[in-house]
Formats: sequence, structure tokens, C-alpha cells
Amino acid sequence: MINKYLFLFVISSALIVIDQYTKFMVTLHIPLNYSVKVVDGFFNLTHIRNSGVAFGIFSDQHSELKPYLLIFISIIAIMAILIIFHQTGKNKKMAQTGLVLVFSGAIGNLIDRVLHKEVIDFIDFFIHNNHWPAFNIADSCITIGVMLMVADMFVSGETSSSSDSHA
Repeated sequence: MINKYLFLFVISSALIVIDQYTKFMVTLHIPLNYSVKVVDGFFNLTHIRNSGVAFGIFSDQHSELKPYLLIFISIIAIMAILIIFHQTGKNKKMAQTGLVLVFSGAIGNLIDRVLHKEVIDFIDFFIHNNHWPAFNIADSCITIGVMLMVADMFVSGETSSSSDSHA
């Protein structure tokens, strides 16, 4: 059985490299605030910067301290993720995987905040003029990781309630 910390290191390292590589390629090949059509009427690669948090929340708030506050909050969240990961049992593979994904995404976006004081987003889905807020690989990791952790709670809840009823 693979050590859970080796799993954390290997998977998160790969995801962070993929996240940073894709952001680098976007900044290299797509000018800021410019879109490249990938699937007409549905998907673009759009180079934007998000100085706020998820889905651009607080991006219109202007303060010299905001980037530093968001970096500090990110570091606290990453430490909390690592503590929860450490406390997660070996049999909780779905929760562990979810935590690894959330950790990877948090580190990927933290790197952007430290280097650029904002996050590079580029994945742009839309139907007609209805756009989903642009996002990146790190955001995808966080979203999928949270979904896995929620799914684990439901699976764990069913398992423990069904075993309690047979006791």
C-alpha cells in the first residue's frame, strides 16, 4: 500500500506543475483580456486575471493589502488542509484524494498570488452570452476535491448508519 504522504507529494506536485505550465502558456501566447475560440459558441481560452477569490468575488475591491490578506488566508487554509489530511484515516481514500486535489489547487493559486498578486484564469465556458466565470486547473482541482469530500461524507454516512442498524 502506498504511503498517503507519498501520494500527496506525487499527485500534488504533478497537478501544481500542470496548473503552472498551463498558466504560463496562456500568458505567453494569449494577450491579457483576449480570447481564442476553441469551440464556437461554447468554449474559449480567455486570458484574464482575478484579484479576488472564487468566481471573481471581491475582485472589484481595491486595497494594497488585499493580495497579502488573500495570501495569508491561503496559507492558513493550506495548513488546515494538511492537518485534516494527517487526521484522515487510511481507509478514507475518497476523502484523501479530495484533500490532495484541494491542496494542489490551493498551492497553484497561492503561487499566482505570490508571483502576480492575482490569479491567472483562462478556461471560459459559455452558452450565447451566458458565461460561467473563467477558471483554471487549480480551481478545477479544488472543485473536484470538494465534491469528492462531500461524496465521501455521504458514503461514510450510509456505511455507518447501515452498520449501526444491523448491530
